[in-house]
Amino acid sequence: MARGGRAAPGGGCWSSAGLTSHTPPHPPPPPGPAAGLGPGGGIVLSAPGREPLPVPVPEPGTTVTLELFGEKVEGVPADAAAHTWCSEYLGVPARLVHMDEPATRRPVDPEYALPGETVSFADGYPLLLTSTSSLDALNSLIAEGRHAADGPLPMNRFRPNVVVGGTEAWAEDDWSRIAIGDIAFRVVKMCGRCVVTTTDQSSAVRGKEPLHTLGRHRRFGSNLVFGQNLVPESRGTIRIGDPVRVLDRKTG
Repeated sequence: MARGGRAAPGGGCWSSAGLTSHTPPHPPPPPGPAAGLGPGGGIVLSAPGREPLPVPVPEPGTTVTLELFGEKVEGVPADAAAHTWCSEYLGVPARLVHMDEPATRRPVDPEYALPGETVSFADGYPLLLTSTSSLDALNSLIAEGRHAADGPLPMNRFRPNVVVGGTEAWAEDDWSRIAIGDIAFRVVKMCGRCVVTTTDQSSAVRGKEPLHTLGRHRRFGSNLVFGQNLVPESRGTIRIGDPVRVLDRKTG
């Protein structure tokens, strides 16, 4: 069962970017800001000590070029008030941009995608799935290791869209195709984790875990793995509490 999850408001179509067209250092100064869903696909920016700022979807217009994970991506700037809010909070010149055409702007890595499949401002794939049992197993391993004081880690370290409960630990490693509610997904690739997972999302304090433990127990080739990348086979809506069915498993 899908126990919880999160997706960037507006379907992952918003991103902050430095004025040099590079994404700013992650994470922003503590405590991190939040972006809630606003009307019509807009968002509401909020952070302790600051007034919330509603940001509407910008009107179609001239795009700007961002560099996102080494890729050039186009986006439409939000209004000036949003740029000011982000710059003041982040402490660096920044602007907020919206992906106006997520169905065409950025293709998924062709090694793992079918023609025409796209992703918005997410890392590389439309959805990231994790499981509560795998997090419990990882936290147990952390507790037995050299950096036990870093744990237990919350799920937000891994920033998933979908969190699944009721499975055995690491069961998702064997899935190749699943359904969440009425929507089928291909499980296309294990998710290799980066140093961002060592950063407390509330305080911005950086530790050694989970990478130390993933390196000992969850190394696949050059990747330290936690979670699975998904690509939907059709458009639709998934909701918290939707049943999750395994349609196909990996072979070999």
